[in-house]
Amino acid sequence: MKLGIVGLPNVGKSTLFNAITRAGAESANYPFCTIEPNIGVVSVPDERLDFLATLYNPAKYTPALIEFVDIAGLVKGASQGEGLGNKFLSNIREVDAIVHVVRCFEDENVVHVNGNADPARDIETIELELILSDMEFMERRIDKLRKMMKSGDKKYDAELSLYERVYEGLQNGTSARMLEYDDEELSLLRDIPLLSMKPVLFAANISESEIANPISEHINVVRDYAKKQGCGVVVISAKIEEEIALLDDEEKTVFLEEMGIDQTGLDKMVQESYKLLGLISFLTAGPTEVRAWTIREGTKAPAAAGKIHSDFERGFIRAEIVAYKDLFEYKSYAAAKEKGLVRSEGKEYVMKDGDIVLFRFNV
Repeated sequence: MKLGIVGLPNVGKSTLFNAITRAGAESANYPFCTIEPNIGVVSVPDERLDFLATLYNPAKYTPALIEFVDIAGLVKGASQGEGLGNKFLSNIREVDAIVHVVRCFEDENVVHVNGNADPARDIETIELELILSDMEFMERRIDKLRKMMKSGDKKYDAELSLYERVYEGLQNGTSARMLEYDDEELSLLRDIPLLSMKPVLFAANISESEIANPISEHINVVRDYAKKQGCGVVVISAKIEEEIALLDDEEKTVFLEEMGIDQTGLDKMVQESYKLLGLISFLTAGPTEVRAWTIREGTKAPAAAGKIHSDFERGFIRAEIVAYKDLFEYKSYAAAKEKGLVRSEGKEYVMKDGDIVLFRFNV
């Protein structure tokens, strides 16, 4: 999973990126301190995997991974090249989902590109630039299709009709993700990197003093906008995340308790990102390795086995599965099996989040 962190300059993007990836990206109190996108790979926190590690004491521990891309601040006019906007927008096309950091705090010591924090205005500035960039992109696609159809070939009729409808929506200020599509249309759009089609997770960045009781008009504005757009929301404090990043596990636990919060911002972002993209994890465990595997919701057992190795899918026989909650309760695979909680599932089984699996195959 690849997430692109976007937002206006000086909203806390690079601070947040540094905190969750410890990558040391430049972060400063002036616009455009990030020029090239910074990339950091983060292990997905998973207490289920930690439990399996205590059971099996494996030689290898392999969590799921998320790649975060810190994309330089966008400004009004980015789609026309303002603030090196075209270059930055092209970086966003490569990600699976967008984490849009919105400044929800006031601080006269931190310059705001528009003078003050105004979440509604700031969100709309970014969303409009994504739409304008998509319009330019679709214009080229539509022109190309029309030229191809001059020969009398009608096979592109449906595609052209779809593109024109998307373009009309964009012209009216509607993000591509807000339009309705049937399965065939979604298939046609799947390989087109429309910025406004990408799932969005809004990260409402608040001050350190607000973290224990995150209630404000700024946050409500972000939540309301996200609800209308079908997007996710997390409330985080980039500064707090920066402090957490410097602590070991024991210190982190104490710090969170003292701050009155039960999860780090990274944990919340991971959970919401999985939900947004319709992803789940299944687990494999043994003395050699415990590992988390990321798949889409609705994936059947053979395809899940194929994530491990193509031979597993090709020669799939069955999947032996125990739910994580059952293994956690009985503390051993043998005990869970004795209670009849280890199931044998066939090719039509749809994987569940937290399934612990042993695939049987023959090639």
